[in-house]
Amino acid sequence: MSFTPYNAPLLGSLLGDHEAASRFGVQADIKAMLEFEIALANAQSDIGMISSEAAQSIASALSSYEADIKALSQSSAIDGMAVPGLIQTLRDLLPEKHKHSLHLGSTSQDVIDTSAMMRMKSCMKILLNRLTELDNALQQVHAKNASNAFMAYTRMQAALPSRAGERINAWLNPLKTSQAKSALLQFPVQLGGPIASSEAYDGNRAVLTVNIASRLEIDASDHVWHSDRSVIVEIGNWLSILSGHLGKMGTDICLMAQMGERQIKLNGGGTSSAMAHKQNPVLAETLVTIAKFNASQASGLHHSLLHEQERSGSAWMLEWMIMPQLFVTTAAALRNATHLVASIEQMGEPS
Repeated sequence: MSFTPYNAPLLGSLLGDHEAASRFGVQADIKAMLEFEIALANAQSDIGMISSEAAQSIASALSSYEADIKALSQSSAIDGMAVPGLIQTLRDLLPEKHKHSLHLGSTSQDVIDTSAMMRMKSCMKILLNRLTELDNALQQVHAKNASNAFMAYTRMQAALPSRAGERINAWLNPLKTSQAKSALLQFPVQLGGPIASSEAYDGNRAVLTVNIASRLEIDASDHVWHSDRSVIVEIGNWLSILSGHLGKMGTDICLMAQMGERQIKLNGGGTSSAMAHKQNPVLAETLVTIAKFNASQASGLHHSLLHEQERSGSAWMLEWMIMPQLFVTTAAALRNATHLVASIEQMGEPS
């Protein structure tokens, strides 16, 4: 078994997600870092901080660069990150007169945080597309089953007769809320220079931020957020809350499946090695598992808010460990939820 849920040889197809995981692979990370350096050089050229010739030289060299992953891994073990080794390697590709123009006024955190935001925003598009697909699937189940007779349960005891549409709406409405709140999330450029200063980049931080944000298609930030990690935590909270909504649906379907076809009839399901008659609600179970897992990850992410002074190495690394898992498991949950809803043949009993 792998120690991560998204590349385990046996469980990766259930708990992981290749499409989402690709946004957090090493090649995607390096590509985004190179795009940041090119955007920075072009933005600095626009306001005369470096020459247009230097910006063109940087763009040309970095566009054709192929990373030596092993060498960058070795430098990361020393520096705590890949950027110092990467920048040194990239400068070696440039003419002597342009070496100083690369990464001018910048710092490793600007590169890494902006790369992370680019990749998180890209993965967010995957999640929102899948959330729309799930909404459509639930709407279809609602249209077919809404008027069916259905026993409501409170505190896991039979309560009063209801309609299946009420239960389906209890799944749909929180998902719509998550979809609406996603528009409030920010994925900002990071520009603070070596000591997280508002006067970084020779006082040009603000204008460079807007320029780079436009080039990279992410958000501009009105302040340096080196030590303000709330934007990361807000994204993580959104992922955990969405996972929780899916986990609630999974919990309900597990219990409904236990009670039999008067509550729900599912097509397919997991088999048992010992009991041929069983159809285990595997996909529903994964929604519960991922919701619990992501709730734990979100609580850990809040520790990154304790960011000492102008930069914290330890809090920063914690984000690197947690955020990819939150995105990948949420993507898996959305995929599994859509397949699960598609397997619902009937909820409740037709009148």
